[in-house]
Amino acid sequence: MPHALHLIARPLGEPKDSDFELRELAQTDLAEGEIRVAVRYVSVDPAMRIWMTEQKSYWPPVGLGEVMRAGGIGEIVESKHPKLPVGTWVGGMTGVTEEFVTNGKGLRPFDARALPDPTWALHVFGATGFTAYFGLHEIGHPKPGETLVVSAAAGAVGSTVVQLGKAAGCRVIGIAGGAEKCAYVKDLGADAVIDYKNEKVGKALSEACPDGIDVYFDNVGGEILDAVLKRLRLRARIVLCGGISQYNATGLPQGPANYLSLISARARMEGFVVIDYLHRGEEAIAAMAPLVAQGKLKGKVDVIDGLSQFPEALRRLLAGKNFGKQVVQM
Repeated sequence: MPHALHLIARPLGEPKDSDFELRELAQTDLAEGEIRVAVRYVSVDPAMRIWMTEQKSYWPPVGLGEVMRAGGIGEIVESKHPKLPVGTWVGGMTGVTEEFVTNGKGLRPFDARALPDPTWALHVFGATGFTAYFGLHEIGHPKPGETLVVSAAAGAVGSTVVQLGKAAGCRVIGIAGGAEKCAYVKDLGADAVIDYKNEKVGKALSEACPDGIDVYFDNVGGEILDAVLKRLRLRARIVLCGGISQYNATGLPQGPANYLSLISARARMEGFVVIDYLHRGEEAIAAMAPLVAQGKLKGKVDVIDGLSQFPEALRRLLAGKNFGKQVVQM
């Protein structure tokens, strides 16, 4: 029998296995217009840590006892829907489950055979890629010759931003943790990489960006955001994508101490959420597909097997132990 993972407690600090419960799914017959989807991969994303709290966000909290919210991809294994036959791959909000029944609303069919791997529908050609593309271009507005700094540059979103920034003609500085991840970011085309685990980020930024920073794509918040704020160029743009360094905090999150730099630099710091751009997904795919074909845009996927391993996958992501896009294979 298929299973689903339910949230049963609000985590305090790092999510624990005991915050979840594996439950068997009740089997139901399909009604006309419905499909049964076997979930193949579930996306593990930093925002999940926010969804697990009662904090106000762009989506309501996951209710205690509910299936944990997640984006995923799967294959239709039974259908009474005239436009969604068996064998069709679909992506959308699946939840952390091995199977679900739906009328198909909100799901996006895609041709898995046209992708380097089906997981790319969760990565470059999914919400992760859309986050990088629209965050950089709609909020960051990069111009050729400008200096772009990207935190969590070895992560799923960050690594995509690094490559899109190079394609836009920017000088790109990546920030990552550890020699292996820094080498990966360098291989993606970054002009310089800062190892936040072994370097003083502020000093390294001053050396790598002697004329200041034009665009900062922020995935981590905290001390790194503060270090960037002190080094902005005139009319700089800061893209607030996430603050993973703060998500497991048990007290108040660390706010930007150097925010007054925005005034003197006449800079802009703007948050965004990818759900506002999902209706333009085909636009992002059309822009990124040629880069993939030319070898200028690559993706790395970190796969963990088994529904029960979701809590560990989430902990790895929040601790920065993943390498590339974190997914759980059902």
